[in-house]
Amino acid sequence: MLMFTRAQRPRSNTPNGTIAALDVGTTKVCCLIAKVGAAGSVKVTGVGHHLARGIKAGAVVDMDAIEDSIRAAVHGAEKMAGDSLGQAYVNLSAGHQHSQTIGVEVAVTGTKVTDADVHRAIEQAMIRADVAGREVIHAIPLQYSIDGATGIREPRGMFGARLGVHLHVVTADASQARNLAICVGRGDLEVQGPVSSAYAAGLATLVDDERDLGATVVDMGGGLTTIAVFSEGGPVLVDSVGLGGQHVTNDIARGLGTSMQHAERLKTLYASAVENPGDDRELVDVPLIGEAPRIGGNPVPRSELVRIVRPRIEELFEHVRERLSASGCDEVAGRRVVLTGGASQLDGVGEVAARILEKQIRPGRPLGVEGLAESTAGPAFATAAGMLLYAASGLADADVGSLGPAEKGGSSFARVGRWLRANL
Repeated sequence: MLMFTRAQRPRSNTPNGTIAALDVGTTKVCCLIAKVGAAGSVKVTGVGHHLARGIKAGAVVDMDAIEDSIRAAVHGAEKMAGDSLGQAYVNLSAGHQHSQTIGVEVAVTGTKVTDADVHRAIEQAMIRADVAGREVIHAIPLQYSIDGATGIREPRGMFGARLGVHLHVVTADASQARNLAICVGRGDLEVQGPVSSAYAAGLATLVDDERDLGATVVDMGGGLTTIAVFSEGGPVLVDSVGLGGQHVTNDIARGLGTSMQHAERLKTLYASAVENPGDDRELVDVPLIGEAPRIGGNPVPRSELVRIVRPRIEELFEHVRERLSASGCDEVAGRRVVLTGGASQLDGVGEVAARILEKQIRPGRPLGVEGLAESTAGPAFATAAGMLLYAASGLADADVGSLGPAEKGGSSFARVGRWLRANL
């Protein structure tokens, strides 16, 4: 049995109307605390973020380091909100996430559909899902059918003899999900529910028409790029590519012989994925590893940065295109792609994406969340904002993959967090 000896400070239960999201990424940890209004509005009251340490490509590699980062981010949000947290929704981006949609039909026991019929249909879909040895992150009923009539969102109370359901199930490697849950639990938080990063980013950045007509969200993080396809109001595909902004930084550091710190600065200030007039004439000072800093010590044409950055960004979107094509969801995804995540802010990324994916591209920022300052209202905070909307809109209640222990035992991701809080 797992046992930890960590000092735990007193924490109150999450107050009524207060929700929290914890985005644990490869390069940063972000915590948002918000109040939910009577009409379902979401207003952020606390923001905390900290440099992520102990995470590589979304997976935990140093539990003590990421615990410290989580504590620092949560403390910052609590201090700003003037409140303490007991639980939070937590994102999951690693774990080789896989999604599948299962369709089943069951006989209605009476003359009209009841809760028991709906639960039985969902249970049958889960039995058919390929989840052996994996963690169920989401199990989302996309639509129901009654006697062949499709597109039904709420079947309870309707008359019919046969009830069908299309259930979208998202799974991840159980070990990686549990490792992250343990780190959150050691940070004195209970996992209220896991949320796939790509799904959360889509909730924050897509408008209703895009979710209904079909759109793809590409969330470009530090170590991973996650993909979610929405159609007819819900997600029909969740996938990921093992490339992100940190890979671009690594390429710059290796290609120019500079440190990771300077490579990140060069990427942010000067790098681009497309060529611009005058790049050959514009010189950028590149400090070399081991040399004392000096102005004008190693001038490099800006075009050299483009030659390093562009192949990696092209490779990333070629992988995205392959994932969409292999999934069979390329057609239902429509012509719209929304780019979000911190790495999407790199100059020229949209142009490369449009050329390779052959779709309409727009940048994605958090929508529908009030109280975000300008510095936290950008693409880098879309996943955290999406988790708040997931909780506030009732989607968490409809997600049968996140049910509590009274209903189905919950995911082990959430159960580990509950065990830690009970035994610390």
